[in-house]
Amino acid sequence: MDVRRNWQPPQPAGRRRADHTAIVGCDLFVDGVAVESPGSAADLTRLYESAQAQDGAFVWLDLHEPTEAALSRLAEVFGLHPLAVEDVLHREQRVKIERYEDVVFLVVRAAQYVEHDRFTATSEIVSTGFVRLFVGPRFVITVRQGTVMELGSLRADLGSDPVTLTQGPWAVVHAILDRLVDVYVDIAAAMQTDVDLIEVAVFASGSPVTVEQIYQLKRQLMKFKAAVLPLQRPLAALAGSKQFLPREIRRYFSDVADHHSAAVEQVVAFDDVLNALLQACLTQLTVDQNNDMRKIASWAAIAALVTAIAGIYGMNFAHMPELTWQYGYPSVILFMLLAAGGLYWVLRRAGWL
Repeated sequence: MDVRRNWQPPQPAGRRRADHTAIVGCDLFVDGVAVESPGSAADLTRLYESAQAQDGAFVWLDLHEPTEAALSRLAEVFGLHPLAVEDVLHREQRVKIERYEDVVFLVVRAAQYVEHDRFTATSEIVSTGFVRLFVGPRFVITVRQGTVMELGSLRADLGSDPVTLTQGPWAVVHAILDRLVDVYVDIAAAMQTDVDLIEVAVFASGSPVTVEQIYQLKRQLMKFKAAVLPLQRPLAALAGSKQFLPREIRRYFSDVADHHSAAVEQVVAFDDVLNALLQACLTQLTVDQNNDMRKIASWAAIAALVTAIAGIYGMNFAHMPELTWQYGYPSVILFMLLAAGGLYWVLRRAGWL
């Protein structure tokens, strides 16, 4: 299937494309300037040949959830390795970087913070999706899954900065990773607010926070952590690679790695805090249960004392104290009340009631 036959313009949010082989963007850059953006008339073979024939030229192709046939077409045009193409077809993929001769295959996980009025035991606050990148000497191909990270605004920003694009396809990769890490930092800041609110609520009097809410927040953090932490190795590999990256570009990747490290530190700190809050909440539940059991046991002891006295007088023996006395019945009742009251006072003083 020819990819160019299936090109569709980006659709508004909430409207699903019927054709998942769509090319979202296709541009030929020469000396940092987009000289050709053929859109629906894109002849990928001709476009790539034009990039190879000119110094300082490369193609940036952006796709959203392409079909297997479309990927096969791309593999023929750009010489993509079959194993990398196979990885793209798997929706769930680990974050990684691999090199196939002069083509680098990079898998990253984008994230998005979901705004919410209040946090519940079923709240979803982090949404993730995969972005795969094929980077060659004369092309960069981005393959996105889901709607988490759109590249239209990034393409517009880079289009207004031709000096950056003169550094080739890796300038595009840097811009994508830089945007990705900036979003990580923003999400970490938003999650800081959620964690702080949960922490205050856990130790507040009459706390409405449940273990389920804390656990749900921890699950959302683990989802975010699965996106953030694995990116360390690819960034380190790019920042230290001297084989296919210019020195100036490596400096940019080092800067992205520094920002990423800050996000990683926050995520790890959140994990420790939530573990402590979860343990504190469970401990508080145990203490509350123990207090309830002590109260139940105290009232049971008071009831048992009164019941024991009543049981003894209910045995109908012929010779028992005060059976023939006029005031025997009220005296026993008074004794029962005094005994129950004395035991209540002792238990109350001991903190059981």
